[in-house]
Amino acid sequence: MITRGVNGKIRVLVVDDSALMRQFISDILRSDPRIEVAGTARDGKDALAQIQSLKPDIVTMDVEMPNMSGLQALEEIMRTNPLPVIMVSSMTQEGAETTLKALALGCVDFIGKPSGAISLNIKTIGQELIDKVIAASTARVRTRGGMFGAPSRTIAPAPEFRRMAPPMNLSGRRDIVAIASSTGGPMALSELIPKLPKKFPVPIVITQHMPKEFTPSFAKRLNDTSEVEVVEGFDGLTLKPGRVVIAPGGSHLIVKRRGGVAVCGLSDAPPVLSVKPAANIMFLSVADEYGGNVLCVILTGMGRDGTDGAVALKRKGAYVIAESQKSCVVYGMPKAAVEAGVVDEVLPLNEIPDAMVRLVKG
Repeated sequence: MITRGVNGKIRVLVVDDSALMRQFISDILRSDPRIEVAGTARDGKDALAQIQSLKPDIVTMDVEMPNMSGLQALEEIMRTNPLPVIMVSSMTQEGAETTLKALALGCVDFIGKPSGAISLNIKTIGQELIDKVIAASTARVRTRGGMFGAPSRTIAPAPEFRRMAPPMNLSGRRDIVAIASSTGGPMALSELIPKLPKKFPVPIVITQHMPKEFTPSFAKRLNDTSEVEVVEGFDGLTLKPGRVVIAPGGSHLIVKRRGGVAVCGLSDAPPVLSVKPAANIMFLSVADEYGGNVLCVILTGMGRDGTDGAVALKRKGAYVIAESQKSCVVYGMPKAAVEAGVVDEVLPLNEIPDAMVRLVKG
């Protein structure tokens, strides 16, 4: 367990080659009484030295730095002393590719680096950065090899698992799979989707909380490593067996019928529970079109997005799986669904692909 400050605050090391950006990020973090800036570092090598001496709980890490890049430093951290790292990345195509590499290496989350006049951007990312640091303080770091490092804070035990009444849909028919994920989701999905067979018998729709600059690259990466087809959703895209659709960042993914055929639609409605895309909106649209003939899966993530939609699906007879605490990076979204009493089965991530195959064939 990482040593914590006597004041009980979350101790953060801020790493960036720009002195101005180090000050900017530090000021944001210090504005929250739960967070303490333990120190700053100017590059990856400096960060590794500071981690040894300061023993921070969380690291915010710039990507492009001299001497040792953020990716190189992250890889060394995950090899020698795994702890939660939040990458600070540019919101560009190149930044997206680098961030996805960082997620594969084990970083907990990422945030888009402000551009232009910094003073004008502080309000746009300030609360997001604070929220992600707070969430990361209870995260279990999952390295590329699937191993977990010790969390920087004690994780509360999982809530007691309570089953709802038996589903109304006794036939067990599942015509679509709907998945929600957030923090830790990219790595979880990168393990789950490639395990599905090419002829998976129903379509899959996924809401992963991710900016619009990143979802095209994420979908392509999943497609390149999977037997099923993985694409970013767009208006009018047909849902069909063996096709996995990722909600595009910045738009809510909805499911609707056109001429009796199930297709994707996009909604520009406001964020729900501060996220866009929101799993709740996707789940509600799936409930409208498919009733209870749905397999709903809620993976790792902070917050409670997906629970309200899962309640609506469950009332119509859907079957709901939640990822178990022992494999979650952040046990937030699955925990909320379990506490709501809508979950039929709690499974570790490595058992979910087989369960999906079993249930859609059942």
